[in-house]
Amino acid sequence: MNNGLFITVEGPDGSGKTTQLDFIRKYFEEKGEQAIFTREPGGTPISEKIRGIILDKRNEGMYPLTEALLYAASRAQHVAQVIKPALEHGKTVVCDRYVDSSIAYQGSGRGLGDSVTIINTFAIDGCIPDLTILLRIDPEIGRARITGARDRMESETEEFHRRVYEGYLELERSYPERIKGVDADRPVEEITAEIEKYLDAALESRHEF
Repeated sequence: MNNGLFITVEGPDGSGKTTQLDFIRKYFEEKGEQAIFTREPGGTPISEKIRGIILDKRNEGMYPLTEALLYAASRAQHVAQVIKPALEHGKTVVCDRYVDSSIAYQGSGRGLGDSVTIINTFAIDGCIPDLTILLRIDPEIGRARITGARDRMESETEEFHRRVYEGYLELERSYPERIKGVDADRPVEEITAEIEKYLDAALESRHEF
């Protein structure tokens, strides 16, 4: 991938991803590193349209497999149009959610299991993150942080979000070299300090090649 660096930020709803993504943006700016910031579902015009379908509360009757396929379709376009070209040109890409979200939300939350991984093998086209920051927080605490209107996924039951969280923890156990869990139920400064260490290590690792 010509020294490109791919970083993803994951976590349950209300885990504080937006705050930490702002920190990561400032981190790269201070390092003089140009980084592309994007999100999922979304990141391209086509993918953003699919995002609208997925998150629209009026689509409450959506079949779980339909949901998983829509996420994968959005991701396939995103990878082909944004992520893969950037990495091939040696750029840094920071993505708010990626394939781990599908495995946690649809694989664990919806009970679709390994089928989600199989579907997304095609969607990601070999683009696996170099580093994934997983913001860990109990779903009950995280959801209490959400203010304003909730989208279709945020409006799901407590039991659903508990399964999602367990799915994330299983991913962290399965891929400890890539996924770095960070306790998000702490002061912001402590969280950013830990994330900074992981970012420093990722940059150092890239510069070794």
